Amino acid sequence: MVICAYTPDRWADVLDAVASVRAQSLPAHETLLVVDHHPALLRRLARHFAGPGGDAEGPAGADGGSTRTGDRATGAGAGTAGAGGAGRVRVLANAGPRGLSAGRNTGIAAATGEVVAFLDDDAVADPDWLRHLAGGYADPAVQAVGGRTLPVWASGRRPRWFPEEFDWAVGCAYRGLPAGRARVRNVHGGNASFRATAFRAAGGFTTGIGRDGGRRPLGGEETELCIRLARAVPGAVLLVDDRAVIHHKVPRERERFRYLLDRSYAEGLSKALIARSVGAGAGLATERGYTTRVLPAGVARGVRDALLGRPGGAGRAGAILAG
Repeated sequence: MVICAYTPDRWADVLDAVASVRAQSLPAHETLLVVDHHPALLRRLARHFAGPGGDAEGPAGADGGSTRTGDRATGAGAGTAGAGGAGRVRVLANAGPRGLSAGRNTGIAAATGEVVAFLDDDAVADPDWLRHLAGGYADPAVQAVGGRTLPVWASGRRPRWFPEEFDWAVGCAYRGLPAGRARVRNVHGGNASFRATAFRAAGGFTTGIGRDGGRRPLGGEETELCIRLARAVPGAVLLVDDRAVIHHKVPRERERFRYLLDRSYAEGLSKALIARSVGAGAGLATERGYTTRVLPAGVARGVRDALLGRPGGAGRAGAILAG
């Protein structure tokens, strides 16, 4: 289980994420908490999970040295270690360049399980999340399994103008995704899992595509990886199972129209980088269907709602066109 953290502003969120992993009906072998070039946060998390169940470490130079502790985590948000190391939390420093991709790669390199799962640091998982992800691997052809991510709006409700077709902009499942358990081109990184052997076959996440803690909200690194994986492993199957649910917190600043525009523009840049890396045919195949079928239908629904006097219809249609 890999969770990447980069800011102390999400301290409570990180503890909630770890606690939700520790509460799984199918326990994780271990949780790897990777800190992205923030020595103070690394030390704070290392202290928090220190004791007979946590394991905090960082390469020399990451925070002035390496800190190791015992085998069981204590403190707020931590649970009791189970058999086989279940419940153990290891705190690691990102060993690569700044950014989410390198942080995930650090977790992959340290992982000892047969399947590596990823959870965003501002999300919490349903108790059966890992069980549903693991179920997909009964088929040996399956190389990756993702789940369904639902938004938790800071304001308490979805903004009336915010279209469900653009929920990907806040890191969530969007209208247009297949229902049930279905084969897909790519899983989405904040709620995803891969066989460990998949990384040996295809390599890890490519740096320079996804988020790096900077101002521009890039993405798409998992798409590029999944396309490489499908090419590297003949017959590879990638699944999404909408029973594997997590809840992703959406802060107020991401409920604004300006953020939707910025995120949409950044996604366009990311898709251009992906197309340059793996070709436009594979890199934009899913996006063509989304643009030609899902989005026009969303505009039509918004216009219909506006004509029927339903709140937000015109705003949703306009947001889709702008995005």
